[in-house]
Amino acid sequence: QVQLVESGGGLVQAGGSLRLSCVASGNIFGISIMAWYRQVPGNQRELVAQINSAGRTDYGDTVKGRFTISRDNARNRVALQMNGLKPEDTAVYYCNARNAIRDYWGKGTLVTVSS
Repeated sequence: QVQLVESGGGLVQAGGSLRLSCVASGNIFGISIMAWYRQVPGNQRELVAQINSAGRTDYGDTVKGRFTISRDNARNRVALQMNGLKPEDTAVYYCNARNAIRDYWGKGTLVTVSS
């Protein structure tokens, strides 16, 4: 099992910044991809950004140029720096870790962007 714990969510005004962090623990051997997803009630969970063990990154179209994902393999952490936040970025953000067998999810952290 892999446990993921997110932190850093909160309330911010439009145009502001937040930094989300996620710490992985447990059987983390073989984790290849770590990612951030977000979900608004009534909508599907969508990919925000992902990073593999070599540092290659991919971003959802709506956050490109504003969000940056980073990973510290030695500390089993992944972070999401969010700049230029918009009200439509309001969602619960989930940390995700993936190995060859399955996905693991954190409980989520709420990000609210006021206009």
